[in-house]
Amino acid sequence: MSNFINELEWRGLLQDSVPGIEDQLIDKSCSGYIGFDPTADSLHIGSLVQIIILMHFQKFGHRPIVLVGGATGMIGDPSGKSNERNLLSKKELDKNIKGIHNQLSKFLDFDSKKNNSAILCNNNDWFKDVNLIDFIRDIGKHITVNYMVAKESVKKRLSKESNVGMSFTEFTYQLIQAYDFFHLFSNNNCSIQMGGSDQWGNITSGVELIRKKTGEKAFALTCPLITKADGTKFGKTEDGNVWLDRTKTSPYKFYQYWLNISDDDAKKYIKIFTFYTYKEIENFIESHEEAPHTRVLQKLIAEFLTELVHSKEDLENSITASNILFGKSTSEDLGKLDEKTFLDIFDGVPNVTVSKNDITKFPFVQDFLHNAGFLSSKSEISRALKQNSISINKEKIDDSYSISVKNLICDKYILAQRGKKYYFIITID
Repeated sequence: MSNFINELEWRGLLQDSVPGIEDQLIDKSCSGYIGFDPTADSLHIGSLVQIIILMHFQKFGHRPIVLVGGATGMIGDPSGKSNERNLLSKKELDKNIKGIHNQLSKFLDFDSKKNNSAILCNNNDWFKDVNLIDFIRDIGKHITVNYMVAKESVKKRLSKESNVGMSFTEFTYQLIQAYDFFHLFSNNNCSIQMGGSDQWGNITSGVELIRKKTGEKAFALTCPLITKADGTKFGKTEDGNVWLDRTKTSPYKFYQYWLNISDDDAKKYIKIFTFYTYKEIENFIESHEEAPHTRVLQKLIAEFLTELVHSKEDLENSITASNILFGKSTSEDLGKLDEKTFLDIFDGVPNVTVSKNDITKFPFVQDFLHNAGFLSSKSEISRALKQNSISINKEKIDDSYSISVKNLICDKYILAQRGKKYYFIITID
């Protein structure tokens, strides 16, 4: 029978753990937490791994605790960082925390009627009342400087190779995160902290603090940091992070990110980012290897995650949008798109603006297209029309075609196309 730990193991989601954690989780329902830094008002796909771990945790009957670092966000975690972060204002933090709270509610069940209902916490709720002298006396004395300096995240920043060093502000982060674990252990019966492998030092400091303060055993678990087969950073594109917020990364671009991952990454990510069973995934990989060009795995991952993060409607729109660019589509398909998705699909395509009066001023299609700057000359447009190689809004046209305000995309765009690859957007102002 599967349990939380071996579920993570076969999916490639388990890196390190404190001995005894599996028995602890089998014996009873436990509470465990993962912390999220409110460095932005949206999480990105790098956070999806931690979210999915919490979803598995809840599926196996345990209570997930989501900790948003309203206090620690003012400091910045040095783990995995070569430079100190910029400090955020309270106004920025409050905005970011609200955005993250709203996002996480989509993935976890916060129904308080259930025994394993998820909990949202903000560590500023307890740190705002902590007195510095009391903290140094009651917490600081339990963790030695030797212990803290030995942590990998600290050693790297204090090494001769590092020209940055580490401020006292960042050095205290480890102790403050340890106190978070102690507080949740004492007040929320939370016995497990989880996170990425770069957090192992901070997490085990919490385990040590709980042992010193209470004499009881707490547990820790980390997952590997997700990488890409080609060595580039996971979750990054030319435009930057792939966000979970649709206003930062549209559902279409989100869908496309997963659709374009490599075969090697797809074989790994199908286990990490979906909830398909071991047997189902084996069959999917087998089907993929029989016909790699069909991109079975990429489509499964893209479809699963687009619906999970956004909605079924967004998934359907993203598939329609992909078909418009890469497959057969019609003007009717274009008409289903919202403006943001339309512009995302044709990002980088030449785009000119003409007056609405030009639609009546140039009644012949070749005159209208020539005025807009489509192709190099009117004669080239005429030849292309005779060759049946020009489309307007994905419909083949001839020289008898008339442009009309009735068939504008999103009430303002005309999509002109020559052949399969040359696109041209005319914006009607």
